[in-house]
Amino acid sequence: MKLKTLFVLAGMFTSIFCKAQNRYTIPEINENKKRLESRGMLVLGSWALGNMVWGGIGASRSGGSEKGFHQMNLYWNSVNLAIAGLGYFNARGQETNKSLWKSLEAQHKTEKILLFNAALDLGYMAGGLYLKERGRARQKEQWIGFGNSIVLQGAFLLVFDGILYSLQAKNRASFKPWMDKVNIGASGVSFRVGF
Repeated sequence: MKLKTLFVLAGMFTSIFCKAQNRYTIPEINENKKRLESRGMLVLGSWALGNMVWGGIGASRSGGSEKGFHQMNLYWNSVNLAIAGLGYFNARGQETNKSLWKSLEAQHKTEKILLFNAALDLGYMAGGLYLKERGRARQKEQWIGFGNSIVLQGAFLLVFDGILYSLQAKNRASFKPWMDKVNIGASGVSFRVGF
């Protein structure tokens, strides 16, 4: 009886001073990846809808470069809305009960896509600046407006992809306790199991 009480007290005492290990199951990590992707697509879709409404109203009430700006916002975000819709339904349909290796592979693929998208976003911004300057040189107000819009959309997407990447990288860190148990060497792969 005294020994049992001693163990209970020791357990309570150590739980106060010892940090709990944040170890998630692989399906929980995959579920978080899925949640991040679907919420990201909701943010992108909301941005797209807002820009389409704003672009439609703005284009009908303005002229010159401002009209071009609103028109491009409408065109650009119709594509963003389609991407967001497809991405949302793809994310919602993802399997979360995968092996460690398949999960890491999917996580890595998502992060690579986000980094590639960030590079594209920089390209969009550069293209928008070029179009804006080209419009000034040729005195094409619509091109100036298009360029301004593309710079804005590229900047938003760069921030969006950067935030999503950092959230996904944080999610990838949840695999670390699982990977600490795997040793890959010249003689093969081994797994450590503690008792």
